[in-house]
Amino acid sequence: MEIEEIIKTLPHRYPFLMIDRVVHLDKDRIVAIKNVSANEPYFVGHFVEEKIMPGVLILETMAQASAIKAIKSRNLVNPSFYLLSITHAKFRHQVKPGDTLRIEALETHSSGTRLKFDCQAFVEKKMVSDVKFLAMFTDNAEPSSKPA
Repeated sequence: MEIEEIIKTLPHRYPFLMIDRVVHLDKDRIVAIKNVSANEPYFVGHFVEEKIMPGVLILETMAQASAIKAIKSRNLVNPSFYLLSITHAKFRHQVKPGDTLRIEALETHSSGTRLKFDCQAFVEKKMVSDVKFLAMFTDNAEPSSKPA
């Protein structure tokens, strides 16, 4: 998936759209890319002397990849995707301008509209973060105007 399709899938826009490309997507798993640029607006203040991508934005990037996986694998028309819990979040290494963040999200369980994901973020082959998410989705598709 290229950026045009990602924009059609997620409601996020600049500066909060974190996914640049999806390189793999199947019924259980997604692999997505975030190119970390020195021009990201958060680098103005985090931190001035040593630019580091905030951990919460690494989590957001993993959540957006998970949302794309849920939306695309279910063919949702007008979805909303909400995080319900974040557990076991670990930050192992810093992410800096020039890094390419590779997100791997595995859907481990689903029950109705609730989903569990195990996510990992890598820079090259080094794991920089991992987390478990519980999320839910809704499909806000307009009801058909045709009589039943």
